[in-house]
Amino acid sequence: MEEKIKNSKDIVIITGLSGAGRSHTSGVFEDLGYFVIDNVPPQIIPSLITITSNLNSTVKKLAIVTDMRSGEYFNQLNGVLDSINNDGIDFTILFLEANNKQLIKRYETSRRPHPLQNNNSLLGGILKEREKLYTLKLKSDYIIDTSNLTIHDLSRKINQIFSDKQTNKMNIQIISFGFKHGTPIDSNFVIDVRFLPNPYWIDNLRDKTGNDKEVFDFVFKQRTTNEFIENFAKLILSVVDKFIHENKKYITLAVGCTGGRHRSVAVAAKLKKLLTKPHIDVSISARDIHKDVKS
Repeated sequence: MEEKIKNSKDIVIITGLSGAGRSHTSGVFEDLGYFVIDNVPPQIIPSLITITSNLNSTVKKLAIVTDMRSGEYFNQLNGVLDSINNDGIDFTILFLEANNKQLIKRYETSRRPHPLQNNNSLLGGILKEREKLYTLKLKSDYIIDTSNLTIHDLSRKINQIFSDKQTNKMNIQIISFGFKHGTPIDSNFVIDVRFLPNPYWIDNLRDKTGNDKEVFDFVFKQRTTNEFIENFAKLILSVVDKFIHENKKYITLAVGCTGGRHRSVAVAAKLKKLLTKPHIDVSISARDIHKDVKS
């Protein structure tokens, strides 16, 4: 059989934890031109790939969503994927996850039962699903933690990874955060800037953020700060070409201070200026900037 689908990102298996954002992800892939099929039992996946890979097929890119809704059939997914891989078919696995607190909140909002909840608690169902998906997560090509992402953030991440328009560029996302609110788990590099002078202890700066000029100037008025950030930017720039060579064109940098409002936000803004190049697109988000300064 001659195959029309060649690139690994032309066939995407979308899976992960229930409530982690698969429905929205499906819509994003449709916007990217993928033929999306939702709630697919694993045993059907090889047939779908065969049909859409035929030269007479109009389908150029295929996204298959498979998850615990398939019930006992889902237990065979790992074996099916291994079989497809052994047949020489290239594909990409996208795994979506979120922390327990967020998943519980989302299920309570939707008022829908978890597929593994049965007579157990909601948390019990989530933990059971995590256990069942452990091996699949390990073999996934991309893992996106949606715990602190808006739907727009999630769309942006998926576009940065799978959009054809950006295949010749490195995409760097910089996330500023506060360590006391938790470290982003999907980061390639984590920078701890808590050693820098803290604007929190300056009365007229406490209620401002790193986006304010007064705070930015305070953080960068010391020579040590500039040297550290410039050296880190040089380190990242030195590995960009190596990442691209390995077909890894998406890097997430997490910049953390104590609360995520002052130092990390200012440093992230500086890094964006230093890292933005003709072959590098840089996006920036401040995860904890709107959280109470006293929290």
